[in-house]
Amino acid sequence: MEKLRIGITIGDINGVGPELIIRTLKDKRVSSQFIPVIYGSSKVISYYRNIVNAQDFHPSYYEKNGRLKENTIYIKNCWEDKANIEAGTATAEGGKFAAIAMEQAVADAKEGLLDAIVTAPINKNAMAKADFGFPGHTEFLQDAFGVKESLMMMVSDGLRVALVTNHTPLKDVTSQITKEKLTSKIKVLENSLKKDFGIEKPNIAILGLNPHAGDDGTIGKEEQEILRPVIVEAKKNGQLISGPYPADGFFGSSQFQKFDAILAMYHDQGLVPFKALTFGSGVNFTAGLPIVRTSPDHGTAYDIVGKNLVELSSFRTAIFNAMDIARTRKWGKEASRNKEKPKLVE
Repeated sequence: MEKLRIGITIGDINGVGPELIIRTLKDKRVSSQFIPVIYGSSKVISYYRNIVNAQDFHPSYYEKNGRLKENTIYIKNCWEDKANIEAGTATAEGGKFAAIAMEQAVADAKEGLLDAIVTAPINKNAMAKADFGFPGHTEFLQDAFGVKESLMMMVSDGLRVALVTNHTPLKDVTSQITKEKLTSKIKVLENSLKKDFGIEKPNIAILGLNPHAGDDGTIGKEEQEILRPVIVEAKKNGQLISGPYPADGFFGSSQFQKFDAILAMYHDQGLVPFKALTFGSGVNFTAGLPIVRTSPDHGTAYDIVGKNLVELSSFRTAIFNAMDIARTRKWGKEASRNKEKPKLVE
């Protein structure tokens, strides 16, 4: 089987991204399973290579029109400028270079040169200082690939939590919970569960917006006026959608184990229980894109940069999940093509 080509963006050069990449890929048990292409700077990698004592880590330079060889780690120099590394600090320069690396990985993915992208962590403060223009990776990628709707989904073994609103201030969440948006997010989630995870008939739980899921309108009416009508309509269409469930009891009673995925209304409603249950083994996946994109479930961890302390499990899992999803998509396309082949008429 031909090995997958995975683009890995360097993330914030002042964060743990470069360390994650070096320490993960220097383990041949990981890097030999695919063809890694690092998007960043060989000078930045060299700087952190010395810090993490990985002097034998020497990626080959990536040439866009060249043939990628197996058992080789590549690096694409995405900028010529000298990078001033201020480890553990959010800087405009750190945000600028993180954006450049992402832009170049996306450009290559659009040309079909990559099978998936794994993004090392960025810092929202640094990205804002660099005038990035997007709250995070998810929104940037949705815009870059020109898709109408995407979905932030946290994935681990046995638990998938998706969000209706991503990096939205709590005061603005309610106004964004509409029938149209909820219906659209459910559609993206269901399609992803089928296409990316091979689940033929996904069983999806919807969480309520208000405490106690509104308590029959006593603590908010969004459940009665927006969520329930959408759920009823989905059931009429044959979808396995249920809820709205009070988030606290839903996770506290382990009810989440009965479902293929959970759709939360806002960031902390979904991510707090997800990380409490899976931290270190979870992965951020962007559903609804034409390219597979994953990232670890943690941030830049400025407090431990350069100390060789960052845990590798989530980043490593992000790579393996990207490979699994990319293969599932390929198998789905092949199966679809085989179904479409016309029968010979004798």
